[in-house]
Amino acid sequence: MRVFYHLIYEYKKGVRDLALCTLTADSEEKAVWKLEKNAIRYKIQRLKNGNINVFFGKDECLNVANRICGDKPLNLLTPEEDFILGILLGYSISEQCNRYCKKEREKDKHILCLA
Repeated sequence: MRVFYHLIYEYKKGVRDLALCTLTADSEEKAVWKLEKNAIRYKIQRLKNGNINVFFGKDECLNVANRICGDKPLNLLTPEEDFILGILLGYSISEQCNRYCKKEREKDKHILCLA
């Protein structure tokens, strides 16, 4: 929950527009309470292992994230979807480019991508 609280702090300070935190299912009630108390929009994605992914942030970012992944497990995102979600979450652009190229190479050994 400490990471979750820190992500809320960063969101409120304007450091990020969208955040994602994976929590245990028993943390859901506390997470929802904290987000609603702070009037932060959120989406909860239930995982097969019983954990939850909590996406939260600005409406426009949540809308795009929801269109990209919906209820699809994050490990099943296409390289393009994974790239866009990573950028929305504020991950390093160069690292996302490297990740994209790696996923493309794994998908199709014939793609030329510098890494």
